[in-house]
Amino acid sequence: MRYALASGQRVEAYAGGRGICRRCNGEVIAKCGTHRVSHWAHRGIRDCDSWAEKETDWHRAWKNNFPAECQEFIQHDEKSGERHIADVRFPHGLVIEFQHSHLKPLERAARERFYGNMVWVVDGTRLQRDYPRFYRRKDDLRRGYFLLTFPDECFPAMWLDSSVPVIFDFRDLDESQSPDPFRDMLWCLLPGRVEGSAVVFGMSREEFVKVAPSRPQLLAVQEILELFRELRAADAREARPFAGIPGGSGPRRRYARF
Repeated sequence: MRYALASGQRVEAYAGGRGICRRCNGEVIAKCGTHRVSHWAHRGIRDCDSWAEKETDWHRAWKNNFPAECQEFIQHDEKSGERHIADVRFPHGLVIEFQHSHLKPLERAARERFYGNMVWVVDGTRLQRDYPRFYRRKDDLRRGYFLLTFPDECFPAMWLDSSVPVIFDFRDLDESQSPDPFRDMLWCLLPGRVEGSAVVFGMSREEFVKVAPSRPQLLAVQEILELFRELRAADAREARPFAGIPGGSGPRRRYARF
């Protein structure tokens, strides 16, 4: 974890530091080596939150895009007593979870139920095959909203059934890489399908960082899905056969993508 309580203050890990875990009130000690991101660790136990994962430079870089007071928010379910530490939670309730390591489907679904109003940001550089697979569909990709007929050919299977938006970040932290318009964009896979096709939203990092803190929900998912269903229905109506022309059909409107 990045923050603990020391002398009554919420502070980052510092060399030789000791503190108190904000979730369980257990003792934590500072880990400030050269091979891992500086962090607080529990004494004698792995972590008090079973959903915690080792924080990478990628995690920390993303968190730093948002105010410190929104990071590592302890969310409490008063009915069940369950408590977990959200990577980022804004005052209006939107949670962002940054995920680098593999996640079991049952845990992914449990987190989505617990946080409710949330989005995932997934490190798309963890497996070498993920970006090449995504890039093979580059002719189907564009900024804004569009339909993707075969999302399983583009995105990792473990995220296809998510009940919340999943944003893929395919750019790593190596600033020496050549510019790549597809890698530099963020690609959001929306939950739900339109006649089997997935709705995908391409946006810049700057857009995401600016918009996420300002909205109670990042995207109006159901409204977007319904709009695409209406567009598909309009396409079907325009493609109906012309009377008196065997096999003929009306002029097909180019599918709206925006």
